[in-house]
Amino acid sequence: MCDLVLYGNLESGHSYKARLFLTLAELPHRYVPVDLDVPRAERPEEFRRASQFGEVPILVEDGVPQAQSNAILLRLAQSTGKFGPPPGGRWEQLVTWLFWEANRSGFSMANLRYYTRFEQAEPEAMAFLRARAVADMGTLDRELSTRPFIAGSTPSIADLSICAYVFLGGECDMDPVGWPNVAAWLDRIRALPRFQPQYTLMKG
Repeated sequence: MCDLVLYGNLESGHSYKARLFLTLAELPHRYVPVDLDVPRAERPEEFRRASQFGEVPILVEDGVPQAQSNAILLRLAQSTGKFGPPPGGRWEQLVTWLFWEANRSGFSMANLRYYTRFEQAEPEAMAFLRARAVADMGTLDRELSTRPFIAGSTPSIADLSICAYVFLGGECDMDPVGWPNVAAWLDRIRALPRFQPQYTLMKG
């Protein structure tokens, strides 16, 4: 069995995506919390060696590191055969949704939450982020009106990628309950065997 080490952080939705996959897929791994309040140059040496950009998450598989949460999800899905395309689906669909998340909800929701909870931003910037987040939640709500999961009938890495920061929407006045199809989708993810919410799973 391969040796898997995941470096992450309690507050990082991107880290949560990766550990949620590992947990749902029952893949044994070692989880190493990284304190992001420590300057990058002072973070643990083993993490700095593995992390190309000095960021979390980092997955190290048999000594080979992989950065970027969506790239980690894609690597895991392809290597394990789990959370891949739903029946009748294609890998291209999942890749499209991974790129959508990185450009849309993974940008808007993540930054809106960050500047709500951890730092201040100019009102104009907050208004821009909120408008994008509302648009992104609307897109998800429309897409999920016709199917139970993002890419079809079964959960995939597209769902695990997008759900992370959507689950945290209440922290920035974007409670998913305002989008009924999104809220129902999150309930279906919560019902998956071995599911754990972020602040439980990422304690370390």
